Amino acid sequence: MFLGLRQELRLTQQLVMTPQLQQAIKLLQLCRLELVDAINQEMEDNPVLEDVPEEVSVEDGVDAEAITTPEAPSVLKPVTVEETARTDIDWSNYLGEYNTPGPAYFEAEKREAPEYENFVARRESLNEHLMWQLLLSVPSRREEKIGSAIIGNLNTDGYLQATLDEIATLAEADTSEVETLLRKMQSFDPPGVCARDLRECLLIQMRQLGLQDSIVVQVIRNHVKDLENKNYKAISRALGVGLGDVLSAVEIIIRLEPKPGRQFSDEEPQYISPDVFVYKVGDEFVIVLNEDGMPKLRISSFYKEALSNKGGEFAGHTREYIKNKLRSAVWLIRSIHQRQRTIYKVVESIVRFQRDFLEKGLTHLKPMVLRDVAGDIGMHESTVSRVTTNKYVHTPQGIFELKFFFNSSISRFYGEAIASASVKEKIRQIIESEDPAKPYSDKKMVEILESSNINMARRTVAKYREMLGVLPSNKRKNILGRQSGCKRR
Repeated sequence: MFLGLRQELRLTQQLVMTPQLQQAIKLLQLCRLELVDAINQEMEDNPVLEDVPEEVSVEDGVDAEAITTPEAPSVLKPVTVEETARTDIDWSNYLGEYNTPGPAYFEAEKREAPEYENFVARRESLNEHLMWQLLLSVPSRREEKIGSAIIGNLNTDGYLQATLDEIATLAEADTSEVETLLRKMQSFDPPGVCARDLRECLLIQMRQLGLQDSIVVQVIRNHVKDLENKNYKAISRALGVGLGDVLSAVEIIIRLEPKPGRQFSDEEPQYISPDVFVYKVGDEFVIVLNEDGMPKLRISSFYKEALSNKGGEFAGHTREYIKNKLRSAVWLIRSIHQRQRTIYKVVESIVRFQRDFLEKGLTHLKPMVLRDVAGDIGMHESTVSRVTTNKYVHTPQGIFELKFFFNSSISRFYGEAIASASVKEKIRQIIESEDPAKPYSDKKMVEILESSNINMARRTVAKYREMLGVLPSNKRKNILGRQSGCKRR
């Protein structure tokens, strides 16, 4: 074996992700609000970047744009220091009046300043509401400790998640004491709170309504399963009462609250800020990028002039630092512009493919995949995927995530395929139009879809029905005459 050194030329290909390219990819997948935060953070770290102020061109005290645009506010002529020194006022007498002996100021009326934190809206939590009622009952130290342990083990729906023994161990009390206080707290507001299961929650509410001796209590206590399956005839036979009495009991039960703590939920609604707006102007659709609140970046003229002056105050490491920050700022601005152009191209392509949807609604959505848009605009599928992630567009049909427009296709018996989202909308419309007393089964919906030239299997219909949050037909059946409806997603 011979060991030695030798030189060899080899031609290879490899992908190198430069920091600038990584930054461009990162900015591409950010939504508008995240991009604003990233820009503000970069402006704090990079002194070369600055926000372009909204400048107003003033000539002879009048804005030319204000004349041609009726909506534009009038621009006031700037006032100089010389103009403020009016000659018709005797400033010496004016100042002398306030320099005379006497109080140097007028004492203002003493008023209690408002506490502005009281104006901040904050919903009362379930724990706070129950603790307030517990303290109003003037408990002993021992009862307060037990009650705090019970309240601390309630879930967001108001159900007790711990056993009596666990509460007793936590509060260092007897199980009988815990049970006694628990019964007392079960009479608190909201009705049904501190229950251990659904049956107990409903029974507590019936007790507070004074209906503990009615047939409703028997239905809740012994026939919850039949009630869930809407098997009212079985309940009627088991209790030996008429079907009308059972239906009257069901009317009362459906008005009870199965989740007492729901009204104290602290979940705040999530508001969507669209990244793109699509408007219809005449026969064409206009695309407008949402740049509201987004800083307009530019390179600081101070640092550009400082670098152009070789004999200036910046030299050595300082000069090199400014150069690096300048390159970083230029690349950031280019990346943002490239991001905006890419988003515009993707949305423009989506509008071309989905014009029927924008004009006629969800049932006219066409099947489309990332490859279709990527081929249309000449970009890679991964780039289109990053652009459409976590971004929303406002259209004449509502606000949708860009990913919404990419969905699989469902074949027809004849003609072009239809988008899966359109089929879901069709199923939702079928369920909303059904008779509540005779809801459509999955097999029946397959037949209705076949009459609309849509070829689907029964299990596919069942899957889409579950995605819409709709129960099976046997649980949607409502002989009380109420519309079942469905939850749209």
